[in-house]
Amino acid sequence: MDLTVISTFRCNSRCQMCYIWKNPTVPKEEVSIETLSKLPGGFDNLNISGGEPTLRQDLGELVETLYPKAMITEISSNGLRPKRLLPIIKKFPDIKVRFSLEGDELTNNRIRGEKNGYQTKLDGIRMLREAGGTDLGFAMVIQDENADQLVQVYEQAQKEGIELATSTLHNAWQFYKNDNYFYERGKVAREVEGLITSMLKTSKVKNWFRAYLNLGLIEKILGHDRLIPCTAGSDFAFIDPWSDVWACNVRTDLPLGNLAKQSWEEITSSEQAKQTLNKVASCSQNCWMVTTARTAMRSNLSPKLPKMEPMLWVLLNKIRVTFGKDLDFEKYIDYKDIRQSPQVIRTPFLGERVKDQIVLQEKLETPAEHYPLQSFDNR
Repeated sequence: MDLTVISTFRCNSRCQMCYIWKNPTVPKEEVSIETLSKLPGGFDNLNISGGEPTLRQDLGELVETLYPKAMITEISSNGLRPKRLLPIIKKFPDIKVRFSLEGDELTNNRIRGEKNGYQTKLDGIRMLREAGGTDLGFAMVIQDENADQLVQVYEQAQKEGIELATSTLHNAWQFYKNDNYFYERGKVAREVEGLITSMLKTSKVKNWFRAYLNLGLIEKILGHDRLIPCTAGSDFAFIDPWSDVWACNVRTDLPLGNLAKQSWEEITSSEQAKQTLNKVASCSQNCWMVTTARTAMRSNLSPKLPKMEPMLWVLLNKIRVTFGKDLDFEKYIDYKDIRQSPQVIRTPFLGERVKDQIVLQEKLETPAEHYPLQSFDNR
């Protein structure tokens, strides 16, 4: 099972597609080390995210607590405070670190509202690599504003000797946003084809399966059904800053329990968890993200092996590119079927005064108070 610990809603980026930064949590109310120590061992991938996790003063202790509990420990960061990660990397060089990067310097800084963000991330990832980091990379949210730079960012990552993780524009309670929609779905989807081909041309098996994951992103961008059904709540879960445990970070009606008040065993075996898993089975959302896709692609026999469907797709198309043939995307993707959705303009916040937009999430006791937006559409 994979687990994401959303350690804080505080964030020093000002992203146009995520409003966590407008809704910061109070440090004293955020999930504690004591609470997280109750987690069992044996997780496959345990991601420490936010908000921005480097804003937690106890991040080092948090990592110390969670590192032994998973095969892979990951930190998802905006990359604006790389020095905070330096002692962690020196102690745990195999920790997986991903810095959010949304394109070239102008594009990244505009989308994420970050003054000098691009160069800070690039310098930071090089610093962590020199410190001995062995699993470093960028993470990019594909959207209309940066889709044409997708292959460029991938090539930049290759040049730096690091990885690239991809997701797409979407809505979630975690982002306090339910109006993220593509302007031109077909155009954005076509840009992902170049990344898929580039990944299949490499010698890394990991990249080949990332190519399949990106095929699923094309389906998501177009508004199609998932390639493989979701396994939220059984193969992955989220813990939010108030210690509430959720099957996923999109729907506010999929709670599992609260780790501060219950043990992990009580949460996973509860009647509430059973009811939530039943809702997951009929979910119509199309949340094909790294967490939801990676777990769905895994074999039921071993998390290190893929299911038969992605394995066959990878083998067939790796052979095609090896012999110089183009991928037949029309064979897998119906580009004539593009779901219509509202077009809501995304506003960049770089250089804008935003203090009056920030609402402190303090002394709120229930999930309904934490997440006032109840409706999310990711089809």
